[in-house]
Amino acid sequence: MKWQEDNSLERPDGVSPLAVVRLVRVPPELAGRRLDVFLTETLRNTSRTRSQAIIENSAFSVSGKPLRSSDRVRAEDRVALWRLPVDQLDEDIVLPILYEDEHLLVIDKPAPLTVHPSARHYQATVTKVLEGLRPTERITLIHRLDKETSGVLLIARTKEADRAFKLLLEHRSLAVMGVGKPRAVSPMAKTYLAITWGVPPDGLVELALEADPHPLRVKMRVTHKTGGMDSATRFRVIEDLGDYALVECQLLTGRQHQIRVHLAALGCPVVGDKLYGPDDSCHARGSDGTLTADDLRKLELPRQALHAHRYQLRHAITGEELDLKAPLPDELSEFLDSVRQSR
Repeated sequence: MKWQEDNSLERPDGVSPLAVVRLVRVPPELAGRRLDVFLTETLRNTSRTRSQAIIENSAFSVSGKPLRSSDRVRAEDRVALWRLPVDQLDEDIVLPILYEDEHLLVIDKPAPLTVHPSARHYQATVTKVLEGLRPTERITLIHRLDKETSGVLLIARTKEADRAFKLLLEHRSLAVMGVGKPRAVSPMAKTYLAITWGVPPDGLVELALEADPHPLRVKMRVTHKTGGMDSATRFRVIEDLGDYALVECQLLTGRQHQIRVHLAALGCPVVGDKLYGPDDSCHARGSDGTLTADDLRKLELPRQALHAHRYQLRHAITGEELDLKAPLPDELSEFLDSVRQSR
C-alpha cells in the first residue's frame, strides 16, 4: 500500500485541498473486523487509540461517506484516508550529485530524508525534490535507503536505465549463494560505514533473517529455523574507540535492515538505532516526533549512524566501471571526534 493521489476520487466535503488520499484495501481474511482494529493491524506504527483518531479525522468510504471506528469492514472494501502531510518541501534540501550521465544520476542522500512519499513525509522526499528540480524528466529510484541512512543512492533517468540497473541488482542477489556455499563474483559491491556501541569482531557474519512478530510490523530478527532468508555481511573495524567503533560493512546480500540486525546480534548495535538499539519503543516515538529527552540520551544521535559509503559496479548501459563514494556526513564525523576527544 502506498500513499497516492487519486484523481478519480471526489474529495469529501470539508477535506482540505492539501490533503493526500491513501486507499487501503480490505483483504478477505480481515473482513468483519471493526475499522479501528483493521487499521491497527494494517497500518505500521499505529496503536488502536491512534487508529481511532485517524478514523475520526480522515476516514471515508470511496463514495465520500465518513466512517466510524465501530464500522465493520467487508472484503475488498477500500478505505480512503484523507490526511494532510506533516511536512512541507524545504527549499534548503540539497541532494549532492556524485555522478551523472544521460542514463544515471547518483546522489548523496542526506538523513533523515525519505526516498518516497509516505503519510508523514509527502513533500520532503527525494522523489519530490527531484521532481521539482527536473520537472521534464522521468526519474525513478533504482533502489532505496532507509530514511535515517545517508549515502549513495542510484536513480534512473530513463526507462531503459531503470530496467537495466534493476536487472543488475537482481543478478547481484542471485549471484550471492546460500549460507555456507561458494559465492560468485557480484556485479555490484556495496560498502557501508557504521558507528557502533561496542566493538564487533572482524569477519563474515552469516545469519538468516525473518520478520519479527513485533507490534509495529517493521522489525526483522535472526532465525535458525528452516525457511529463513539467507543473509551475509562482512565486517571490518576501521577504528576501535573502546565503547564505540567505526565499522566497514560489506553487504553480500540485501535483506531488509540486514546490517543493523547483524550488528545487534553481535551485541554491537548501530548508535542511534531506534529499532535495534537499547529500546525499540523509540521507533514509534521517533515516527511520531515525540522522542523524550531520556530517549535522546539513550540514542546519543537523533539518527542511526549508518551511511552507504561506496558502491562499485559496472554501468548497466555503457559498461563503464563506476566507483561511487559519499563522504561520511558531518554529524557522524563530529560524533566520532567527540568520542575521540573524550577518551
